Amino acid sequence: MTRRMVYGFGLWLTIACTAMTVASIIEPRWVSYAPNGTREFSMGLHRGCSRVTGVCHQFPGVDDCVGDKLGFCSMWRTVGFLISLAVMVELCTFVSFVVTMAGGVQRRSTGWKVVCPLLLASGLIQCAGMALVAFLYDHDDRFFEGWYLDLSWTLVTISWTILVLSSLGMAASALYLPPEDDYELIPGDNNRLEIEEDDQLNSRIGAWNDGYQRE
Repeated sequence: MTRRMVYGFGLWLTIACTAMTVASIIEPRWVSYAPNGTREFSMGLHRGCSRVTGVCHQFPGVDDCVGDKLGFCSMWRTVGFLISLAVMVELCTFVSFVVTMAGGVQRRSTGWKVVCPLLLASGLIQCAGMALVAFLYDHDDRFFEGWYLDLSWTLVTISWTILVLSSLGMAASALYLPPEDDYELIPGDNNRLEIEEDDQLNSRIGAWNDGYQRE
């Protein structure tokens, strides 16, 4: 059975992963260009920014989605959709954590069956987006020497790894940790209660026998 402490730890990890995923969307640093060791240009999921001019523009732009560039444009926009979808799943995971922890032992004993699939789904969605960017980085002609995978890509990699490991860890705790004893009787008290019930039953039987013999 998954204990409250395990849920609490998983909740904090989910919050941290959600923050990293949101930061990867906001910060346009998935792939950057630094020919001399200093970053000059960086690409985000929705913006491209130049440190030389200090100007950011929409990315992919119209020119990035024509002709033989259409494949790159479609895949990059798919990554943006996947990472945004992952944030929505992470928010659903947060709600499921709160609802499960607010319930009693019974809800905590079954809540992992909802929480773990959500954690795993969010992690796999982010993994797919991260893998697509890595594929483009390795195979698209626009990325040559001087380009590198930057901070946002690293944040998503850390996030999906933690989410998948959290899902597996919570499932293992649910299967192998001993059940919570919030409502279990102490063995000594349980035996004493049985003895008291037997004494009461014997007293009643004795009283019935006395009344029958008097009659």
